[in-house]
Amino acid sequence: MPVSLAETKDVFKNGRADFLREILYTWGGIAITVVATAFTAAEVVRLFADGREHGDWIQMAEQVGFALVVAGLVFGNLDYQLSRLGYFERMRRHQPEPDRAHDFLFDGAAPPLTVLVPSYREQLRVIEQTVLSAALQRYPDRRVVLLIDDAPAPDDSEDRRTLEAARALIRDLDEDLRKRSSVYEEARQAWLERRAASPADLREEYRQLALLCSRVAVWFEDAAASYRTRDHTDALFVDLVLRKQGDYYRRHAASLLSRAGGSSEPSTDAVDREYRRLATVFRVEVTSFERKRYANLSHESNKAMNLNSYLSLMGRSFREEVLGDGARTLVESDPDRASLRVAAPDYVVTLDADSLLHPAYALRLTRVMEREENSRLAVVQTPYSAIPDPERSIERIAGATTDVQYLIVQGSTLCDADFWIGANALIRRRALEDIVESDEERGYPIRRYIQDRTVIEDTESSVDLIDRGWSLYNYPERLSFSATPDDFGSLLIQRRRWANGGLIILPKLLRYLWRRGLSLRKLGEAYSRIHYLTSIPVVTFAVLALLFYPFEDNLRSFWFPLTAVPYFALYGRDLVQAGYRASDLFRVYVLNLMLLPINVGGVVKSLQQSWTREKIPFIRTPKVAGRVSAPAGYVLAEYAIVLGLLSVGVWDLLETRWLHAAFGFFSAGCFAYALVVFVGLRASLEDLRRPLGRSTPTDLQPRKAPTTEISAITSSPS
Repeated sequence: MPVSLAETKDVFKNGRADFLREILYTWGGIAITVVATAFTAAEVVRLFADGREHGDWIQMAEQVGFALVVAGLVFGNLDYQLSRLGYFERMRRHQPEPDRAHDFLFDGAAPPLTVLVPSYREQLRVIEQTVLSAALQRYPDRRVVLLIDDAPAPDDSEDRRTLEAARALIRDLDEDLRKRSSVYEEARQAWLERRAASPADLREEYRQLALLCSRVAVWFEDAAASYRTRDHTDALFVDLVLRKQGDYYRRHAASLLSRAGGSSEPSTDAVDREYRRLATVFRVEVTSFERKRYANLSHESNKAMNLNSYLSLMGRSFREEVLGDGARTLVESDPDRASLRVAAPDYVVTLDADSLLHPAYALRLTRVMEREENSRLAVVQTPYSAIPDPERSIERIAGATTDVQYLIVQGSTLCDADFWIGANALIRRRALEDIVESDEERGYPIRRYIQDRTVIEDTESSVDLIDRGWSLYNYPERLSFSATPDDFGSLLIQRRRWANGGLIILPKLLRYLWRRGLSLRKLGEAYSRIHYLTSIPVVTFAVLALLFYPFEDNLRSFWFPLTAVPYFALYGRDLVQAGYRASDLFRVYVLNLMLLPINVGGVVKSLQQSWTREKIPFIRTPKVAGRVSAPAGYVLAEYAIVLGLLSVGVWDLLETRWLHAAFGFFSAGCFAYALVVFVGLRASLEDLRRPLGRSTPTDLQPRKAPTTEISAITSSPS
C-alpha cells in the first residue's frame, strides 16, 4: 500500500547519503545501458554485413528495422535514467523554506491571485473538495472561480438539478466563509483601534492572538472529525486540507503564546502582521462563471477555451445585454454601471476539478515567482501525485505510473526542459498576455491564451512560452494531488488523449530548438523535450514490432536484454521507495502493454488531424456512476492481440524460434492478465456487445450521491 503522499517531503527522507547513493546507482545504470547498446549495435552491424555479403535483403531489412526498435527503446530508457539523475541531484540541493520565509507576504506585499477551476458536470463532492483546497490556501489575497461549462439551460431534469446544486454550493461556500472571516476581521479592527488609542500591551496581544489562532485550529479539527469519509479521496482531503491546517494553526498558537512569555520585547509590526494573517484565513471570494450563458464568448467544447473565455475578461467590467433573438452578450462597461467586474490578478492558478492542493501551495510557488531573478518565469508548478490508497487495482497501478512520472518531470527541470502540466499550475498573467492570439468564432472576436489546437493544450502553450523567452519550473515538493481513472473506460479516454497531439506540436518545438542553436545544455533540453513529445508513438511501435516480428537472431544476443535491465531495476526501485510493492513492477509492465492499442488510437488521431487540418474533439475524462463503458473496438483489440500473440507463438514453435515464441506466450499471458484484472472479463464482454464504431459518450451523467459535507464543515464552532 502506498505511503501517505500528503507529506510535503518526498518519499526519500534519509538525507544526503541516500541521494548520493541513488545518483551513483543511476550513473551505473547509464553506463551499463550505453555499453550494452554499443555491443548490440555491433552485432546488428555484423548481421547486416553478413546479409549484404550473401545478398540476403530480408536479413538486411530486418537489421535496419531492429536497429530502429533498439534506438526507440534505448531513447526512452536513457531519458528515464537521465531524468532520474536530475531528480536526485535537485533533491540533494533543495532546502525547503521555513514558513517564516513567507511572512513578508502578510505585510501587504502579496500580489493578487485568482484560482480558476474548470468544471464540466462534476460531482458536487469533487467540486467542494477542490474549491475548498483552493479557498483555504494560506495566502492573503486570493479569489476562487469555478468555471462551470455545463449547458446553462439543460433539457434533462437530472442535468438541471446537478447544475443548480453546483451554483448553490458555490454561493453557500462564499457566504459561510465570509461570515467566518468577519470574526477575525473584527478582531483585527479592534487591535487597530487599541493601537491608535494608546500604547498597547503587546504581550497581552500575543496571548489574544494565540487564543484566536486556537479557535481557527479548533474549526479545522472539528471539520476534519465531522467529515464523513467514504473513500481514499475523502481521506486525503480530510488529512491534507483540514487536519494539516488544524495542526499548523495549533502549532502557531503555541508559538504565539511562547512569544508572549519570551524574553525579547514584542514589536508592533509583528503583532500587526499576525492579526493580518488571521484576518485572511477565511477571507476569500468564491464565485462561479458560466461562459456558455453569453453568445459573444467561445462555446468550443474544451477546457482550454473555458479558461480562455474567463482570462479574456480579466481586469475589465461588463454589463449584460439581451439581443433580439434572446441571446445574452457581455458588453464592456464603466465599473459603476457594470453587473460583472473581473479582477486583474498578477497570478492565476489553473486547477482541475478533481485535484487537491496543499495549503502552502500558493504561498511557496508565489514566493518563487516573486524572486528578482525569476522575472521571466511564466509557470511554476508541482507535478501532481496520485491520490494514495485506492481500492481498485487499475487505479492503484495507473497511480503508480503517475508517481514515478513525478520523478521524471522533476528531473527535466535540471536541463530547462519543463512542460506545463495542466492539472495545476501557477501562471504569471503577464506571460499569458505575451502569447495571446486573436481569433473569431461565430462572428464574435475571441482571445486565445492557451492553445486548443490539440487536446494536450498545456503542452503546446509551453512551447509558445519558451519561444517568447519565458521559462517554466517544477517546484521540488509534493504539493498537489489529482484523481486517477478507476476503470478501463475512463483510463482509455485519458490515455488516448495524452497520446494525441505530440506529433502535431513537434514541428513547432523543432523550429524553436533550431533557432536557439546548439550547446551542451541545449542538447539536454532538446533530448528531453523531443522525448516528451515523441515517446508514446516511438515506444508503442517499437514494442509492437518486437511482439509480432520474429527478431530471433537478435533475441539470442546477451547484450540486447541487458540494455533494458537498468531501466527495469531502477523503475522497480523507485516504485518501492514510493511505497508500492516490488511485484507492482510486473503490473506496471502489464498496464503499459494493455495501453498499446490505446496509444495507437491516439497517434492515429494525431496523424488524422495533421492530414485533415481539423481539430480532434476534446473528450473529458468522465466521472460516472458505476463504470465507463469502453468502445468495443478497443476491447476487441485487446482480445485480438492475445489471439495474435498466441498464433505467432505457435508459428514460432513450428519454425523453431524458441526465444521469440517464449516472448510471445509471456506477452499473451500479460494481456490476458490485463483483461482479467484491469478490464474485467464481464465488463469487456458487455462492451463487446456495443457497436464497434460507437465511442464512449462525452455527456455521461455525474456519479450519484452528489451530497457534500458543507453543513458539517461550516457549522463547526469558530
